[in-house]
Amino acid sequence: MQHLDPRAAYALLEENPLAILLDCRTETEYMYVGHPAGAEHVAWQDGPDWEIDPEFAAKVKRLMKGDLTRPLLIICRSGRRSVDAGEALEAAGFSNVINVLDGFEGQLDDNYHRGTSGGWRFLGLPWFQS
Repeated sequence: MQHLDPRAAYALLEENPLAILLDCRTETEYMYVGHPAGAEHVAWQDGPDWEIDPEFAAKVKRLMKGDLTRPLLIICRSGRRSVDAGEALEAAGFSNVINVLDGFEGQLDDNYHRGTSGGWRFLGLPWFQS
């Protein structure tokens, strides 16, 4: 799995029309915290049970129209869930998986807040919020 910072991930998406950005956070995070412009959403895990979706890879495969070689960038809140999701996709045969470092909200700061020093939103990359 490759790892790119948010700016490099955005540049790749702009340069390669076949690349897909997958947001693997929960539906609530995707809708209310916000999400990168153009991101597709398939939750790696979601409430109320928080178990990993056993159909995750199959859902992403449908999203990719069966082409498991297309560049697939994965983003989550901080870059941790996306690594786990990416490893599962690689195990399922996806060959061009790219993790977005620091995710959408970035790492925790000294006050245990996100979004203050890194991540897609902090860097001012295009995003939407419901």
